[in-house]
Amino acid sequence: MRYCFALDLRDDPDLIARYEELHREVWPDVVRHIREHGVSTMEIYRLGTRLFMVMETDDGRYDADRMARAAESNPAVRQWEDLMWSFQAPTPWTPAGQKWVPMNRIFDLQQQA
Repeated sequence: MRYCFALDLRDDPDLIARYEELHREVWPDVVRHIREHGVSTMEIYRLGTRLFMVMETDDGRYDADRMARAAESNPAVRQWEDLMWSFQAPTPWTPAGQKWVPMNRIFDLQQQA
């Protein structure tokens, strides 16, 4: 299954550059956590301060709630998420207490005649 999410970055060129630098080599424990929870691919794109993440999962293994609970008990993942939040900002549509917000697909070429 494919999921798409949005999140913003703080509008600071130095912070954005550092955020991108950190994502060139994500901590191994974080990568392992993502893969162990059924995420088969993940890409993050940026336009200005807006981030867009595309994530594909193994349907039988991925469970967002289970992944979130496991993240809370993993010190490396918690540390990474705390660090990332120093660069990130909620979108105007982000509910309180959330970070990445699911996006709604509005067009699919394969469904067109």
